[in-house]
Amino acid sequence: MSDFFLTVKPYLNHYGYWALFGALLVESFGMPLPGETLLIASALLASHGEMHIVPVLLIACAAAVTGDNIGYAIGHFGGRKLVLRYGHYVLISEQRLQKAERFFGKYGGAVVVIARFLAVLRQLNGIVAGTVKMSWHRFLAYNILGAALWVGFWGMLFYELGERAFGLGAGFKTLQFFFLGGLVAATAALAIHLRRRRRG
Repeated sequence: MSDFFLTVKPYLNHYGYWALFGALLVESFGMPLPGETLLIASALLASHGEMHIVPVLLIACAAAVTGDNIGYAIGHFGGRKLVLRYGHYVLISEQRLQKAERFFGKYGGAVVVIARFLAVLRQLNGIVAGTVKMSWHRFLAYNILGAALWVGFWGMLFYELGERAFGLGAGFKTLQFFFLGGLVAATAALAIHLRRRRRG
């Protein structure tokens, strides 16, 4: 933990919130950058008073959603052929793309939420949704939910842990409320999705 924190801390100290936004934006449309690492480090810095947790969460969520939508546009308008032609520059292989497409075919919109928590799918999430021609409005709804849960989980988890480590903290009450709210939101979204599939 201390090694990776010390590695990324200089970038956050120098570029601030722009470093967080840029890393998450680019990671979200296919580039293998440590967006999750920057989010965790930002939350730890916020717990120490060097950043502010609310801007960290909002900027991270905005970057994740924007990046995924750029990926969606690439996949939707460029298609599979474009993705495979240039994908090797960002470590997107046909095998990885096929695996992600199978997940989408099996689980539909729920994958957009789950993908946020899985390294490879997080990078291919928007691109694959675009190549399989998922409805943009449907993708956007699941994408916002997934980004909010992912950012909230890692951001609040390490903010609370950091507060405890630095002796500032009020414990895990905030985190517990977040987990409960996130669980309710995710359950509701999946229930709506499954009901629509049954009707369809």
